[in-house]
Amino acid sequence: MNGLTTTSTRLIRQTIPPRLKFQLRTISTLSNNPHIYVFPDPDSPSSHLLSLLPTDPPTPSIAIGTTTALPPTPASFTENPRFLPMLHSVIGESAAHDPDVQSQAAVMISSSGTSLFQTARRQRTGSAGASDQGGHGSAGRGGWVHVSDSRRVPEFGRIAEPEDIFGSVEVDGAGRFVDGHGRYQPSGTYRICTNDGILGLTDFMRERVVERLRVEEAAERNKK
Repeated sequence: MNGLTTTSTRLIRQTIPPRLKFQLRTISTLSNNPHIYVFPDPDSPSSHLLSLLPTDPPTPSIAIGTTTALPPTPASFTENPRFLPMLHSVIGESAAHDPDVQSQAAVMISSSGTSLFQTARRQRTGSAGASDQGGHGSAGRGGWVHVSDSRRVPEFGRIAEPEDIFGSVEVDGAGRFVDGHGRYQPSGTYRICTNDGILGLTDFMRERVVERLRVEEAAERNKK
């Protein structure tokens, strides 16, 4: 695909013809995100379907979306309206178990993390009141930790851009996730595709999302 995708070889079981038990097939992935697979869009010959699953043929209803250019840009990408709600659901269930989010929570309650948290909170809410005084040295109050896309890592001491923030989880003054899962709140500002790339998930979160997608894929195929 004009050097804009990479290809990998998958061993796919075949039942036809019977003399060929296995057949090698190449599957393309995005050059700027090798975890996203690229397929022809069954509904448009000039478009590509993007998925986190390598299943061929893909299931459009659980795809990330489609794009008319590779790699995708905000202008070429069309989001699958079912995908983002599913993504938020998985993040809400799994964010508190993500080592990256746990690390951020630990930083937040440290002395250095207090000022970082206050800056993030003010940027998100425009508030600078007593409720912002979270973490260590502030009467044991906690706060909110951002769960962010990894396509553009912010400089130390700064938070991600609003379009890169999936949402936030709540942490108490001891660094524990409130109610065990952090009461995840979607940001409402996240964009799947930006000028910096498309959907950068941590290894942990991507595995959880793929697990959900496989369940959804099986359910879709059982309907047929």
